[in-house]
Amino acid sequence: MSNLNSYKKVKNLLSPGATNIKTAKNDLETFILYMAPSTIVEGLNLCPFASEGCKKACLYSAGRGRFSNVQLARINKSKFWGYNRESFYIQLGNELLKIHAKAKLNAHKIAIRLNGTSDIDHLDLLKRYTGINFLGDSYNNLLFYDYTKNYNHIKKYQGTNYKITFSRSEVNELDAYRTLKDGGNIAIVFKNDLPETWKGYKVINGDLTDLRYFDPVNVVVGLKAKGEAKKDLSNFVVA
Repeated sequence: MSNLNSYKKVKNLLSPGATNIKTAKNDLETFILYMAPSTIVEGLNLCPFASEGCKKACLYSAGRGRFSNVQLARINKSKFWGYNRESFYIQLGNELLKIHAKAKLNAHKIAIRLNGTSDIDHLDLLKRYTGINFLGDSYNNLLFYDYTKNYNHIKKYQGTNYKITFSRSEVNELDAYRTLKDGGNIAIVFKNDLPETWKGYKVINGDLTDLRYFDPVNVVVGLKAKGEAKKDLSNFVVA
């Protein structure tokens, strides 16, 4: 009988964005970390603020994620994170250092999304386990961006090199309003065509690119419902 807490050695935690439909549209070279969202791995919760509507509409199994080998690889990374956290962040830190060295050598920027299908404060944990502050000036060739449902992360990283878009759900609309009032951006999944505005705030098309780093401030990032989200009845998707 296999140990449920076991995992295989992971060659690379970060995947090139060009291999993914979500990040392939980005103008900048991008790397993304995909793991198993929410409570797919028993005993672990990688999306502690996920609502029921969010869980049902999750794009975890969209694109390449529909293949069992891809899902198993993401589950394996999640177990690595859950059961050997120090080693996980040492490896992630080393991968980021290599990517940064490449960016610096070529005098260009590379985008990093650490939460492809998770909602974890990886940069804080990287600093804790490796001592490296990837938001320091020494690493400004890396441009970090993400979505989150954790309002505290929005406040914590405001004004830094980590651009986070707050994801509105059927249970956190108050925090979404607070984010907009504070000058931040929020993402909303819409059932039909994207409106020009939402509650007086400009809506931009978030499906044109995944790269949220350069979005104008104080806007709604509109995303059109895909997959299971088209069947949503929870109000996670805005009609």
